[in-house]
Amino acid sequence: MNKGKLIVVSGFSGAGKGTVIKRLVEKYDYSLSISATTRQPREGETDGKEYYFKTVDEFMSLIDYNGLIEWAQYVDNYYGTPRKFVEDEIAAGKNVILEIEVQGAMNVKAQYPNAILIFITTKDIDTLYNRLVSRGSETKDVIAKRMARAAEEATSMENYEFIVINDDLEECVDAVNSIVVSESCKKENRTDFMIGIKNQLDERIK
Repeated sequence: MNKGKLIVVSGFSGAGKGTVIKRLVEKYDYSLSISATTRQPREGETDGKEYYFKTVDEFMSLIDYNGLIEWAQYVDNYYGTPRKFVEDEIAAGKNVILEIEVQGAMNVKAQYPNAILIFITTKDIDTLYNRLVSRGSETKDVIAKRMARAAEEATSMENYEFIVINDDLEECVDAVNSIVVSESCKKENRTDFMIGIKNQLDERIK
Protein backbone atom coordinates (compact mmCIF):
# COMPACT_ATOMS: atom_id res chain seq x y z
CA MET A 1 0.00 0.00 0.00
CA ASN A 2 1.31 3.44 -0.95
CA LYS A 3 1.49 5.95 1.86
CA GLY A 4 -0.79 8.94 1.86
CA LYS A 5 0.29 12.51 1.18
CA LEU A 6 0.76 15.22 3.78
CA ILE A 7 -0.73 18.50 2.53
CA VAL A 8 0.12 21.64 4.46
CA VAL A 9 -2.28 24.55 3.86
CA SER A 10 -1.44 28.01 5.16
CA GLY A 11 -2.74 31.45 4.30
CA PHE A 12 -3.61 34.87 5.58
CA SER A 13 -6.21 35.03 8.32
CA GLY A 14 -9.39 35.95 6.45
CA ALA A 15 -8.33 34.30 3.18
CA GLY A 16 -10.87 31.55 3.74
CA LYS A 17 -8.48 28.63 4.07
CA GLY A 18 -10.68 26.97 6.69
CA THR A 19 -13.67 27.09 4.34
CA VAL A 20 -11.56 25.74 1.47
CA ILE A 21 -10.36 22.83 3.60
CA LYS A 22 -13.85 22.02 4.85
CA ARG A 23 -15.08 21.86 1.25
CA LEU A 24 -12.09 19.72 0.21
CA VAL A 25 -12.97 17.17 2.89
CA GLU A 26 -16.63 17.19 1.77
CA LYS A 27 -15.91 16.93 -1.95
CA TYR A 28 -12.85 14.70 -2.05
CA ASP A 29 -11.33 11.91 0.03
CA TYR A 30 -9.11 13.79 2.48
CA SER A 31 -8.43 13.26 6.16
CA LEU A 32 -8.34 16.48 8.18
CA SER A 33 -5.89 16.79 11.03
CA ILE A 34 -7.45 18.68 13.92
CA SER A 35 -5.13 21.18 15.57
CA ALA A 36 -4.78 21.85 19.26
CA THR A 37 -5.13 25.47 20.37
CA THR A 38 -5.29 27.61 23.49
CA ARG A 39 -7.66 30.17 21.95
CA GLN A 40 -11.26 30.32 23.08
CA PRO A 41 -13.90 28.57 20.95
CA ARG A 42 -15.90 30.77 18.59
CA GLU A 43 -19.67 30.46 18.46
CA GLY A 44 -20.66 27.07 17.09
CA GLU A 45 -17.20 25.47 17.49
CA THR A 46 -16.93 22.15 19.33
CA ASP A 47 -13.94 20.61 21.07
CA GLY A 48 -12.56 17.76 18.97
CA LYS A 49 -14.29 18.96 15.80
CA GLU A 50 -12.84 22.31 14.73
CA TYR A 51 -9.99 22.21 17.28
CA TYR A 52 -8.85 20.47 20.42
CA PHE A 53 -9.24 23.36 22.86
CA LYS A 54 -6.52 23.23 25.51
CA THR A 55 -5.40 25.26 28.47
CA VAL A 56 -1.89 26.67 28.27
CA ASP A 57 -0.71 24.05 30.80
CA GLU A 58 -2.25 21.21 28.76
CA PHE A 59 -0.63 22.54 25.60
CA MET A 60 2.78 22.80 27.25
CA SER A 61 2.44 19.20 28.43
CA LEU A 62 1.92 18.06 24.81
CA ILE A 63 5.11 19.87 23.84
CA ASP A 64 7.06 18.24 26.66
CA TYR A 65 5.95 14.74 25.59
CA ASN A 66 6.77 15.33 21.88
CA GLY A 67 3.11 14.90 21.11
CA LEU A 68 3.07 17.70 18.51
CA ILE A 69 4.62 17.72 15.05
CA GLU A 70 4.83 21.49 15.24
CA TRP A 71 3.50 24.35 17.30
CA ALA A 72 3.52 28.12 17.12
CA GLN A 73 2.21 31.18 18.90
CA TYR A 74 -0.13 33.34 16.84
CA VAL A 75 -1.88 36.51 18.03
CA ASP A 76 -1.54 35.67 21.74
CA ASN A 77 -2.56 32.00 21.40
CA TYR A 78 -0.79 28.68 20.79
CA TYR A 79 -1.56 26.28 17.92
CA GLY A 80 -0.10 22.82 17.29
CA THR A 81 -0.50 19.62 15.28
CA PRO A 82 -0.94 16.31 17.17
CA ARG A 83 1.57 13.77 15.83
CA LYS A 84 -0.04 10.33 16.23
CA PHE A 85 -3.19 10.93 14.18
CA VAL A 86 -1.25 12.34 11.22
CA GLU A 87 1.28 9.52 11.04
CA ASP A 88 -1.36 6.80 11.47
CA GLU A 89 -3.49 8.21 8.63
CA ILE A 90 -0.56 8.58 6.23
CA ALA A 91 0.54 5.01 6.96
CA ALA A 92 -2.99 3.86 6.12
CA GLY A 93 -2.76 5.53 2.69
CA LYS A 94 -4.86 8.59 3.52
CA ASN A 95 -4.07 12.09 2.26
CA VAL A 96 -3.94 14.30 5.35
CA ILE A 97 -4.51 18.06 5.35
CA LEU A 98 -2.89 20.28 7.97
CA GLU A 99 -4.12 23.85 8.36
CA ILE A 100 -1.23 25.63 10.05
CA GLU A 101 0.62 28.92 10.20
CA VAL A 102 3.75 29.74 8.21
CA GLN A 103 6.19 29.02 11.04
CA GLY A 104 4.63 25.62 11.67
CA ALA A 105 4.61 24.79 7.96
CA MET A 106 8.36 25.24 7.76
CA ASN A 107 8.80 22.93 10.75
CA VAL A 108 6.62 20.27 9.12
CA LYS A 109 8.55 20.48 5.84
CA ALA A 110 11.81 19.94 7.74
CA GLN A 111 10.41 16.74 9.31
CA TYR A 112 8.44 15.53 6.27
CA PRO A 113 10.34 16.61 3.11
CA ASN A 114 7.65 15.16 0.82
CA ALA A 115 4.90 17.32 2.32
CA ILE A 116 3.06 19.52 -0.20
CA LEU A 117 3.02 23.19 0.85
CA ILE A 118 0.08 25.29 -0.40
CA PHE A 119 -0.58 28.95 0.44
CA ILE A 120 -4.14 30.32 0.18
CA THR A 121 -4.58 34.05 -0.44
CA THR A 122 -7.24 36.55 -1.47
CA LYS A 123 -6.92 38.32 -4.83
CA ASP A 124 -5.89 41.55 -3.08
CA ILE A 125 -5.46 43.07 0.38
CA ASP A 126 -8.70 45.10 0.31
CA THR A 127 -10.61 41.82 -0.04
CA LEU A 128 -8.63 40.36 2.86
CA TYR A 129 -9.38 43.32 5.13
CA ASN A 130 -13.07 43.33 4.24
CA ARG A 131 -13.38 39.63 5.02
CA LEU A 132 -11.83 40.14 8.46
CA VAL A 133 -14.22 43.01 9.20
CA SER A 134 -17.26 41.09 7.94
CA ARG A 135 -16.63 38.30 10.46
CA GLY A 136 -17.96 40.64 13.13
CA SER A 137 -16.26 38.56 15.81
CA GLU A 138 -13.03 40.50 16.35
CA THR A 139 -12.08 43.93 17.62
CA LYS A 140 -10.30 46.56 15.54
CA ASP A 141 -7.16 45.85 17.57
CA VAL A 142 -7.22 42.13 16.72
CA ILE A 143 -7.90 42.89 13.04
CA ALA A 144 -4.92 45.26 13.04
CA LYS A 145 -2.76 42.49 14.53
CA ARG A 146 -3.94 40.04 11.87
CA MET A 147 -3.11 42.50 9.09
CA ALA A 148 0.32 43.10 10.58
CA ARG A 149 0.87 39.36 10.79
CA ALA A 150 -0.23 39.00 7.16
CA ALA A 151 2.52 41.45 6.18
CA GLU A 152 5.03 39.19 7.94
CA GLU A 153 3.60 36.03 6.36
CA ALA A 154 3.77 37.55 2.87
CA THR A 155 7.57 37.39 3.06
CA SER A 156 7.35 33.59 3.48
CA MET A 157 5.06 32.92 0.51
CA GLU A 158 8.11 32.14 -1.65
CA ASN A 159 8.80 29.09 0.55
CA TYR A 160 5.55 27.47 -0.62
CA GLU A 161 5.45 25.28 -3.71
CA PHE A 162 1.95 26.40 -4.69
CA ILE A 163 0.04 29.69 -4.32
CA VAL A 164 -3.74 29.44 -4.81
CA ILE A 165 -6.06 32.48 -4.96
CA ASN A 166 -9.38 31.99 -3.21
CA ASP A 167 -11.68 34.24 -5.23
CA ASP A 168 -14.20 31.55 -6.20
CA LEU A 169 -14.51 28.79 -3.59
CA GLU A 170 -15.16 25.84 -5.92
CA GLU A 171 -12.38 26.86 -8.30
CA CYS A 172 -9.97 27.17 -5.37
CA VAL A 173 -10.99 23.77 -3.97
CA ASP A 174 -10.59 22.07 -7.35
CA ALA A 175 -7.21 23.75 -7.88
CA VAL A 176 -5.90 22.44 -4.56
CA ASN A 177 -7.15 18.93 -5.32
CA SER A 178 -5.53 19.04 -8.78
CA ILE A 179 -2.20 19.91 -7.15
CA VAL A 180 -2.41 16.89 -4.85
CA VAL A 181 -3.45 14.54 -7.67
CA SER A 182 -0.62 15.72 -9.92
CA GLU A 183 1.90 15.22 -7.11
CA SER A 184 0.59 11.71 -6.46
CA CYS A 185 1.01 10.84 -10.15
CA LYS A 186 4.70 11.72 -10.29
CA LYS A 187 6.76 8.69 -11.21
CA GLU A 188 8.76 8.80 -7.97
CA ASN A 189 5.46 8.40 -6.12
CA ARG A 190 4.39 5.47 -8.31
CA THR A 191 7.40 3.22 -7.75
CA ASP A 192 5.41 0.31 -6.33
CA PHE A 193 2.86 0.62 -9.13
CA MET A 194 5.55 0.56 -11.85
CA ILE A 195 7.23 -2.48 -10.32
CA GLY A 196 3.87 -4.24 -10.18
CA ILE A 197 3.12 -3.48 -13.84
CA LYS A 198 6.53 -4.78 -14.94
CA ASN A 199 6.11 -7.97 -12.90
CA GLN A 200 2.63 -8.55 -14.33
CA LEU A 201 3.94 -8.13 -17.87
CA ASP A 202 6.81 -10.53 -17.22
CA GLU A 203 4.33 -13.12 -15.97
CA ARG A 204 1.97 -12.57 -18.90
CA ILE A 205 4.57 -13.03 -21.65
CA LYS A 206 6.27 -16.09 -20.17
